[in-house]
Amino acid sequence: MSLATHLPALQVVVPLLAAPLTVLVRRRGAAFGIALAASWAALAIALLLWVQVSHEGVISYAIGSWPPPWGIEYRVDRLNAFVLVLVSGIAAVVLPYSRASIESEVAPQQHYLFYTMFLLCLAGTLGIAITGDAFNVFVFLEIASLSTYVLIALARDRRALVASYRYLIVGTIGATFIVIGVGLLYLMTGTLNLADMGQRIGAVQGTRPVLAALAFLTVGVSLKLALFPLHQWLPNAYAYAPSAVTALLAGTATKVAAYVLLRFYLSVFGQSAVFRALPMQEALLVLALAGMFGASAIAIFQRDLKRLFAYSSIGQIGYIVLGMSFNSPSGLTATIVHLFNHGVTKAALFLLVGAAALVMGGATLARLQGMGRRMPMVSFGVVVCGLSLIGVPGTAGFVSKWYLILAAIERGQWTLVFLIVASSLLAVAYVWRFVEAAYFREPRSDIDPVAKVPASMAVPAALLVIATVYFGLDTSFTVGSAAPAAAALMSRP
Repeated sequence: MSLATHLPALQVVVPLLAAPLTVLVRRRGAAFGIALAASWAALAIALLLWVQVSHEGVISYAIGSWPPPWGIEYRVDRLNAFVLVLVSGIAAVVLPYSRASIESEVAPQQHYLFYTMFLLCLAGTLGIAITGDAFNVFVFLEIASLSTYVLIALARDRRALVASYRYLIVGTIGATFIVIGVGLLYLMTGTLNLADMGQRIGAVQGTRPVLAALAFLTVGVSLKLALFPLHQWLPNAYAYAPSAVTALLAGTATKVAAYVLLRFYLSVFGQSAVFRALPMQEALLVLALAGMFGASAIAIFQRDLKRLFAYSSIGQIGYIVLGMSFNSPSGLTATIVHLFNHGVTKAALFLLVGAAALVMGGATLARLQGMGRRMPMVSFGVVVCGLSLIGVPGTAGFVSKWYLILAAIERGQWTLVFLIVASSLLAVAYVWRFVEAAYFREPRSDIDPVAKVPASMAVPAALLVIATVYFGLDTSFTVGSAAPAAAALMSRP
């Protein structure tokens, strides 16, 4: 049996086994080397799985040779192969950045713990995406969440402890709701295998336990997704966590939660149960619009750039959920594409903000004034990514919003077309806050004139900025992956 046969298992096993090794070696350099090798290996495996799925179709991998649905199954299709590439890709780029970044943000004696938690978070998020078992979704969710709480709390800023504790409380509530929902589905279907559950659930569709499971899963996953108004944990977690952690979370955590919502809604419950028998389209539409306008409006008034872009993330999550609410191939394509494009864009932004904070002495707009002259390339990168958030042609964000507008036009909802464009104007307003501070104000006199961004931080950030532009010009990978995935999800009635 070839190594390629075991790629689904290796996708999770590699970072999961590398995590305890970083604890054993304890030395910062060795721990970084192990984490770097594991993250890049995870990316290589994800790309191989994506290629394999594109050519051969769905991959089913039985853990311990127990055939599904009796045993645990890792199941890879076009949707989660796409998500695996996003998660592993963001981690592989963020990790080299983190080595210099955490020097000023994490105590030196805790650096090896940072890499341990980073790898556990990576293993958890990859596991969520690849598993075909409903209970394993919960298990991997807890692995990712627990490691994330520690990653946030590792920051020197004492406010990070409060942010981590708040996230822990909210995350625990969300996880409890999810496991209750999974338990109810198991009670009614007698299986934990997601594909098998989707086949069996038709016989009990519409019963009270199944409806209760849908409600529990919706609320639990929405807490993890930070869907407005269940987003209260996110702004402080993003603002006070180390910059590398913020970039990792913004690029992967909420995106994997969106994947879980899609998987349960369309692969398990089915369109008819979620969108036809219940007013879920209307509910998701209202919540999406509330996030798009409410969170974006709050972002305009933030004084800290990390908090500003944190609220921007909540608004962008609204676009992801808006695509779901259309319940159409083009709407789902927009959701899946934006899941990827926003992950790349926002990870790039937080890497850039972290580099700016290192040189300028903080991430508040007051500290960043005159940054356009002091750090021209970093400032230009922030502007490029800001244009992507707005949805300017030639950037990744435009592709997502274009498909959202197409989905609205298909439904004849011209009001939604107007609202999508109008919400983008709010993005113009909060991106302009940065432009004004960076380019139209004099640099502060107390900034170290010789401080520079280390190459290990500048190169990863530049790669993601380039990716933000590239995926706005070439959609063969993003739309080419998302459209078949959306069609497959919509194939189930």
